[in-house]
Amino acid sequence: MTDRHHSLRLPLRSQIAVLAGSAARSASRALGRGAGGMIGGEVALKISPSVLSDLARPVQSVIVSATNGKSTTTRMMRTALSQLGEVASNTNGDNMTSGVITALMNSRSARFAALEVDEMHVPAVARCVRPAVFVLLNLSRDQLDRVGEIGSVERRLRQAVEENPNAIVVANCDDPLIVSAAASAKNVVWVAAGASWGNDSTAYPRGGRVVRDEDGWHLVPSDEGEILPEISSRPDPHWWLSDIDLSPEKSGGPTATLNGPEGISVALELNLPGRANLGNAAHAVAAAVALGVDAHDAVQAMTSVREVAGRYSTHDVDGRAIRIMLAKNPAGWQEAMTMIDRRVEQVIIGVNGQVPDGTDLSWLWDVDFSMLLEGSQRKVVACGERGADLAVRLEYAGIHCMLVKTPMEAVAACSPGSVEMLLNYTALRDFKTILDAREKKEQR
Repeated sequence: MTDRHHSLRLPLRSQIAVLAGSAARSASRALGRGAGGMIGGEVALKISPSVLSDLARPVQSVIVSATNGKSTTTRMMRTALSQLGEVASNTNGDNMTSGVITALMNSRSARFAALEVDEMHVPAVARCVRPAVFVLLNLSRDQLDRVGEIGSVERRLRQAVEENPNAIVVANCDDPLIVSAAASAKNVVWVAAGASWGNDSTAYPRGGRVVRDEDGWHLVPSDEGEILPEISSRPDPHWWLSDIDLSPEKSGGPTATLNGPEGISVALELNLPGRANLGNAAHAVAAAVALGVDAHDAVQAMTSVREVAGRYSTHDVDGRAIRIMLAKNPAGWQEAMTMIDRRVEQVIIGVNGQVPDGTDLSWLWDVDFSMLLEGSQRKVVACGERGADLAVRLEYAGIHCMLVKTPMEAVAACSPGSVEMLLNYTALRDFKTILDAREKKEQR
């Protein structure tokens, strides 16, 4: 089926919308105003309010949502689904409605889509896309000034699940908030992906108080006489990890055995760091298998993922070998710090406080930065628009740090050798733009 024949299926108004949106995206790229991942969809949506529904109609879609890990899991999902054919995907993080529209416009002949969707936008996107599969990874506090408290996010995800009863829901059984969001689904695939951050799930949204134990978690009544919901403890997983090895001394990334239904057992070897990415991969494999991909083929395909929109990428800057990681909220920072190679003795941490980051950075005081104390010789450099706030927090944690203004100044403050760099959203975005321009200039 050619792109032209596929485009004829669209109503005339949506055909015009796609042409205008594609032109806006191309203009944005040509003028250096960005990749056009948002503006293309915004223009198309203005012209045709039904354009997302029209574009998604012939496509089997997977919606991936969570507080942390959306982009990485979506990238893995796209790679796994590519075993079945062309896959549309918004793997640059344009995860609101307009970004999803652009992703589908860019791959008109695709019959599958791996779509990262912001938690607050899942119901609206799902109404148009009618996904075959939801992938729900985790929920925790994130940008309270933009997103709101965690209960409202859980209700949004629950709403999307209930409005799409025919969808398969691949959900993390170790996260009580995700279990609550998925509990109404007719077809749930539970994945034991871990939940290292439990500070935001002490109360269960459907009733009861969460108590963590050696089996995971269970509920107890919050008040005398309270009746607990039907799911009152961690569900038994359909997919789980065993033989986990996170040793940084190994070549490549972490390894594990991924176990699944009907005796599936496959060696999982990633080229991305951290325990959390093993869990992300487990979700991606479970979803891919639900759509007909062989588990071994899915795992093999995902080994090709080495970076995600600049995250985990490595760069040489004047003899400094820098690896960049993203951290956006308490749970994400906690997880990212476990990914720091303990053999590396130079760490840069950068935070901005722009609207995409959340302007309220009080959550810095909820993060346990003690992992940075490993190694008596470790040098820590704080930077970014809110670097002073960060430096104060680190000093209170007993971590002496150098304070500079920008990530590039922080790099210059390090000695030649390996450097681990943790940045929040706009700090990473802006630094990566500088690095890309620098590397492009060096190639000329």
